Amino acid sequence: MMDSSITFTPLVSWVLIWVFAVVCALGVWLAFYRGLYGWWLRALAGVCLLLALAGPMINQEEREGLSNVVFVVVDDSESQRISDRGGQIDAALKAIQSRFSGDATFDLREVRFENDTDARDSGSLIMSALSQAAAEVATTRIAGAIVISDGRIHDEVALTEFPAPVHLLLTGRDDDWDKRLELINAPSFAIVDEEVILRLRINEEGAVPADKAGQSILRIAIDGDEYGTFPLPTDRELELPIKLKHGGINVLQFNVLPEDGELTQRNNNAVLQINGVRDRLRVLLVSGEPHSGERTWRNLLKSDNAVDLVHFTILRPPEKLDGVPVNELSLIAFPVRQLFSEKIDEFDLIIFDRFKRRGMLSERYLRNVVDYVRDGGAVLVASGEYFASAESIHRTELREILPAVPTGRVFEEGYKPRVNDLGERHPVTQGLQVNNADGEPDWGRWFKLIDAEPISGDVVMTGADDAPLLILDRVDEGRVALMLSDQAWLWSHGYEGGGPQLELLRRIAHWAMQEPDLEEERLNATVDGTDVIVTRRSLLDDQRDLLVENPDGTTREIEMKQTSSGQWTGTFEGVENGLYRLIDGDQMAVVALGPTLPREFAQVISSGLAMADIVGQTGGGIIALADNATPSIRVTREGRVAAGANWIGVVDRAAFVAKSVRQVPVLPAWLYLLLAAGFSVFAWWREGRRAV
Repeated sequence: MMDSSITFTPLVSWVLIWVFAVVCALGVWLAFYRGLYGWWLRALAGVCLLLALAGPMINQEEREGLSNVVFVVVDDSESQRISDRGGQIDAALKAIQSRFSGDATFDLREVRFENDTDARDSGSLIMSALSQAAAEVATTRIAGAIVISDGRIHDEVALTEFPAPVHLLLTGRDDDWDKRLELINAPSFAIVDEEVILRLRINEEGAVPADKAGQSILRIAIDGDEYGTFPLPTDRELELPIKLKHGGINVLQFNVLPEDGELTQRNNNAVLQINGVRDRLRVLLVSGEPHSGERTWRNLLKSDNAVDLVHFTILRPPEKLDGVPVNELSLIAFPVRQLFSEKIDEFDLIIFDRFKRRGMLSERYLRNVVDYVRDGGAVLVASGEYFASAESIHRTELREILPAVPTGRVFEEGYKPRVNDLGERHPVTQGLQVNNADGEPDWGRWFKLIDAEPISGDVVMTGADDAPLLILDRVDEGRVALMLSDQAWLWSHGYEGGGPQLELLRRIAHWAMQEPDLEEERLNATVDGTDVIVTRRSLLDDQRDLLVENPDGTTREIEMKQTSSGQWTGTFEGVENGLYRLIDGDQMAVVALGPTLPREFAQVISSGLAMADIVGQTGGGIIALADNATPSIRVTREGRVAAGANWIGVVDRAAFVAKSVRQVPVLPAWLYLLLAAGFSVFAWWREGRRAV
C-alpha cells in the first residue's frame, strides 16, 4: 500500500521566507494601488520565488497495515467454577474466537487469570491482568477488550482509562442466590469458663426463595467437638455467647447448614482461633507439717503472677496437747469445711505435701476430693515416709484415685532420679534428663524413696532399684500426680549440682491442670506459606499415616516420620485455601490455610457494578450471558457508541507501519526560476503595451 503527502524542505529559515513574503505582498499591493495591469503577474512571480525557497517535496510511503488487537480476558478464578459458569465461559469464548478467526484485520489475544490460592488472598485481579497485557501493545492498535467474568473483581482502580471500548460479558444467572456467614467480632483472647460475646451476621444475597429466606441454622464446634446448633435470623447482626473449654488455643468452627439450591457452601464456614487464658489459677497447698521442701512448692507457685495460692501448714495436729488455749494461738484455725466442702470446686489444683492421716480431714471431706477429681479437678501428692506407714493417705477415701499402693518399704540411700523410656516420650519429663560422660544423669542425688506398686497411670521417673518415683494418671475427667519422694528441695538447694526441680514441678502442676501443651496424646498443625506442618505427640511406640480431609471434602494420607522420642512430624501442601481436618484415630485437629472465607467467595452473586466506571468511560457495554446468547460483535468507528442490547463493538484503528519513504521535489528549482522570470517579463511587456 502506497501513500503520498507533501512536505517542505526550505532553503533558508522560515523567518526569511515570511519576510520575503511580506515584501512581495507589499509590492503587489503597491502595483495594484497604482493601477498597473500586470500586478497579478507580479504576484505569480512572487509565489514562484516563495515556492522555490520553501522547497515543497512529495513524500511517497510504502505502508504495511497492522492488525487491530482485541483482548478477551477470561476470569478463571475459583468463583467461576461454581454452578454452570464454566460452561458459559467456554461458550462465549468459542463464539468470540469464531467471529475473529477469518478476519486478518483483527488479532484476538486471550488473557486468562487465576486467583492465587495461598495466604495472600488477593482475589480477582482482572483489571491488572488487562492493563499488563495492554502495556505490551501499541495504543494505536488496541481495538477493544472483552472481559468474561462474574464482575466480582478486586482491583477496579488498577485500570482507570483504556484507548478502546471495554465490554463485560457477565456470567451467572438471575435466579442465583446464596447465604454467607460473616464474623464481625473475632477476639484473640478469652477467659476460660467465662462467656465471650461473638458478633456475627448471616447475609442473604440474590433471589433467595421465600421458603428459605429469613432464617438459617448455625452449627458451632470447638476443637472438633460439637458445641451446639442454633436457629438464627438472617441479615441481622447477632451476639452469640461462647464459653471456652480449656486454656491455650481453642479452634472454633462455625457452619451455616447448607440449603438446597444455594450457589456455594464455601462461604458458609468460618474458623476462629481464640487463646484461652485463665483469669487466675487457684491452687490449694496443704502441708502436713513444716519441712525443708515446703518452701520449694511455695516459691514455685508464688513466682507465677497468674496463680492465687492458698497455703496451709498444719502446725498443731489434734494429738498435740500442749495446753495452749485456742484464742492465744497466733495462726488461724484450719478452715476444713470452707476449703473441702463449700469452695473445693473453685480450685484448679490441690497439692498434698507430706500429708498424713491424722484426723484433720474426715472421710467425708476426702470423699469430696475424690469427687472433685472425677469431675475434672487435679490433685498432686508429694509423699513423705508417712505414705508407707499406717498413717498413709492411701488408707483413706483417696485410695480410689491414687495410682500406686505403698509396699511399706522406704529406700533411704543415695540415688539419682532417672527418666525412663516412657518418660522420654511424656511431655512432662521429655528432655529434662541430660547425661554426663559416664551415662549418668547430670544432676544431684536424692536420699529417700517410698516404694509403691503401680496400679494405674504412667510411671515416667524411677529411683533406687528402678522403683517408681513419679506416676501420672488420669481419673475420669481429672488428673492425679504422685511423687514418691519429698526431696526435690535438694535440687533447689544446689546439692551436688542441683537439678531442674522448678521446671519439673512446674510441668507436673500444669499437666495436672490440663495445660494443652503438656497433653500426652496431641495432634497439632502449623502453617508455613502453603505448607502445613503436622506434629503428633504420643506415648505409643509406632505411628500410622495421618488422614487429611481437604476443604472440598476429598481425603488423602500423609506419612509421619519420627523426629524425637514420642513425636512424629509430617508435611503436606495445601491444595487450596480453606479448612483442613486432620484425623489420627481418636485424635483430631483442624487448621485453616489462608483465610477460611477467601475474597473469591465473600460475594458470589454476579454484578457489573465494580466495572461500571471503566465500561461507561470507554463506551462499552455490560451484557448478561444468561439472558442472551453471546452477543454479536461489530466494527465501529472511533468515538461512536460501541454497544447495544445484543451487540458489542470493536474499533478499526487503521494502524500501519511504514516500510520505505521516498521524497521527490514538486518542481525542479530551475523551473521555479523560469516561471518567475516569465511572469515578470510578461508583466513588464503587458504594462509597456498599456503605456503606449
